[in-house]
Amino acid sequence: MKDFSWRLPVVGLVLIVALIYVIPTFKPGWWPNKQINLGLDLQGGMHLVLEVQTEKAVESTVERIRNEMRGYLRDDQIRHKGIDYSGKTALSLILLDAADAKKIEKLLEKNYSDVKIVSRSMEAGNQVLKIGLTDEWTTQIKKQATEQALETIRNRIDQFGVTEPDIRVLGERRIQIQLPGIQDTERAKELIGKTALLEFKLLDDEHDMGSALDGNVPPGSEILYQAVDGETEAATARKQPYLVKKRTLMTGEYLTDARVQIDSQFNESYVSIEFDRKGARLFERITGENVKKRLAIVLDNKVYSAPTIQEKIPGGSARITGSFTTQEAHDLAIVLRAGSLPAPVKIIEERTVGPSLGHDSIQKGLFSMLIGGIFVIVFMFIYYKGAGLIADFVLILNILLIAGGLAAFGATLTLPGIAGIILTIGMAVDANVLIFERIREELRLGKTPIASVATGFERASLTILDANVTTLIAALVLFQFGTGPVKGFAVTLSLGVLASVFTALVISRLIFDYLYVSLRVKSLSI
Repeated sequence: MKDFSWRLPVVGLVLIVALIYVIPTFKPGWWPNKQINLGLDLQGGMHLVLEVQTEKAVESTVERIRNEMRGYLRDDQIRHKGIDYSGKTALSLILLDAADAKKIEKLLEKNYSDVKIVSRSMEAGNQVLKIGLTDEWTTQIKKQATEQALETIRNRIDQFGVTEPDIRVLGERRIQIQLPGIQDTERAKELIGKTALLEFKLLDDEHDMGSALDGNVPPGSEILYQAVDGETEAATARKQPYLVKKRTLMTGEYLTDARVQIDSQFNESYVSIEFDRKGARLFERITGENVKKRLAIVLDNKVYSAPTIQEKIPGGSARITGSFTTQEAHDLAIVLRAGSLPAPVKIIEERTVGPSLGHDSIQKGLFSMLIGGIFVIVFMFIYYKGAGLIADFVLILNILLIAGGLAAFGATLTLPGIAGIILTIGMAVDANVLIFERIREELRLGKTPIASVATGFERASLTILDANVTTLIAALVLFQFGTGPVKGFAVTLSLGVLASVFTALVISRLIFDYLYVSLRVKSLSI
C-alpha cells in the first residue's frame, strides 16, 4: 500500500499535464498556448525546391578580387594595361613591365592564398598573367554559398512567421522548403527568392543619359532602372533610368537592423536601416566626400531612391524610400535583416497542397485509427475478459499521452505520423498481452490472483523493456537521419513507445493493485 500511495499521484499528475496540453488543439487560447502542429500533408501549404546558382557566387568572388587588386596595384605602383575577365574563375592581367610579375606573386601570396598564377604569356611585348582560383577554393565557395543560402532563407521564413517550416539541403546545391499553412504563396516566393543585395553607388552626372540610352554607355558606368510596382507594360514604361557608376561604395554587409517607418509628412512607408560601427564610419566618410552628389540606393540592380547628399551623415543610419505598401516595406525589411543571398536561387519544383486535401487526409487517418482501435478493443475484451477492459482503458490513456507529447514538444503531426500512432495502438496492447499470458501461467500453477499479478508483471517487465528500447533506438535513428515524412513517423513512434511502456508497466499495474490489494477482489477475470 505504501508503494501504491506514491504511484497514484504521479500517474494522476502525468495524465493532467497531458490533458492540459491537448485541450488547446481543440480549444485555442487555452493555457498553455500550445497546439499540435499539422504538417504540410495535413493542413496544406507550399512545397518548393530551390537550386542555388553557385556559379554566380564564384563570379562574385572573382569580381571582388578584381576590384581589390586594382587598389593593390595602385598602392604598389605596378603599371598595367588593365585587369579583364578570363572565363568565370580567372582574371587576365597585362603588365607593362615583365619584372613586376614577381611583385604580383608576392601580392597574391600575401592577400589571396587560394589565388594562383595559372599561366604566363607574351602579347605585343607585354607579359600577360592569367590569375585563377584554385579548384579547392572554388568548391568551397560553392558549398558555402549553399549553406549561407540555407541560413538566410531560414531567417527570412522565421521572421515571416511560418509555424514549423521544414528547410533542408538536398544534394550539393538544392534546398527543399515546406511551408505548412501558407496562404499567400506568391508573397512567400518573392520573399524567399529575393537576392537582397544592397549597394550604395554614385550617379554619373558627368555624362549624358540620352547618349547612354542610345548605346554609348561610358566606361565604368551602367544603366539601372527605378524599382516600380508590378511587371506590367504600364509599370515598365514608368521605369526611370539612372546612369550609375559601377563601383560600389558600400554594401549591406554592415547592416544591423531594418525597420518599417511611416513618413508623417507624406503618410508613406519607408525602411529605416542602421549600420554597425564600421559601417557607420564608412557611410559618414562616403557622404562627407560626396556632398552635393547623388547617391543611389540599389537593391538587386534596381534603384529605390537617389537622394542628393546635402551634408556628411554621421550616426550610421539611412532610409530607403519608394512607392511601398506597408506589406512591401515589411517584406523588404525582413530580407534586409536576414541578409542577402550569396547567389541567386531558382525555383525548379513547386507544389501547392490545398487545405481540402489535408482535411481529407486527417479524416481518413482518424477513421483508420478509429477502426483499428475498435478491432483491438473488441479483441482484447473477448480474449482477456475483465483484464482486457483494463488494457482497453489504458490504450485510450496511451493515445492521450502521445497527443500531449506532440503538443508539449511542439512536434509536427504528419500523415506518416498518424500511421505511427496506429502502429503504437498495436504495440501498446502487445505489452499487455505479454503480461496477461504470464499471469495466466501463474494461475495454472495454482497461485492466488495477487501473487499471479505480481509475478506476471515482474517476469514480463524485462521482456517489454528490451523490446521497446530497441524499437526506440530505431525510431531515434529515423528521426536523426530521416527527412520529412520519415521524421514525422519517427516522432509519433518514439512518443508511442515511451507512452506504451509507461501505461503498461505503471498504469496497468496500478489498476490491478487497486482492484486486488485495496478492494481485495477475490476472482481474476482473465
